[in-house]
Amino acid sequence: MAIYYLETSALVKLYVHEPGTVQMLRLAGALGRNRFAALTLAQIEMRSAIRRRERAGDIDSKRATMALHRLQLRLEREFIQQLVTDRVLERAAQLIDRYFLRGYDAIQLAGCLILKVTLPGEPVTFVSADKELVEAAESERIAVFEPSGP
Repeated sequence: MAIYYLETSALVKLYVHEPGTVQMLRLAGALGRNRFAALTLAQIEMRSAIRRRERAGDIDSKRATMALHRLQLRLEREFIQQLVTDRVLERAAQLIDRYFLRGYDAIQLAGCLILKVTLPGEPVTFVSADKELVEAAESERIAVFEPSGP
């Protein structure tokens, strides 16, 4: 059984239609064959992404609230939740020194790398639609899935 670590740019595609949504829905449809993980702070970034789309008029208020509710339930019931620990933050700082990453993106990738160490022998795939983040993950020798990629 594989573990897919969903970074926010990929996770949002399960709730808002955009390029890569179909690929993410297919991946999520394989829940019985795969496990999913996310950084605990992803719910905050997800709330921001969905509310921003609501304010921009891309989705209505009812749909935004429903998406946030479903997200919360799904994270609690179906996801391994990676905590932001001192170890994750230390690894994120190292990643920032090596790659062209924003702070939050480095924390996302660090969370995945720490999860991989915590669960030895279980294949972990980093899922992101952010090009720089995908490149950094590949450089760290972690499998990646880019839902909006070729």
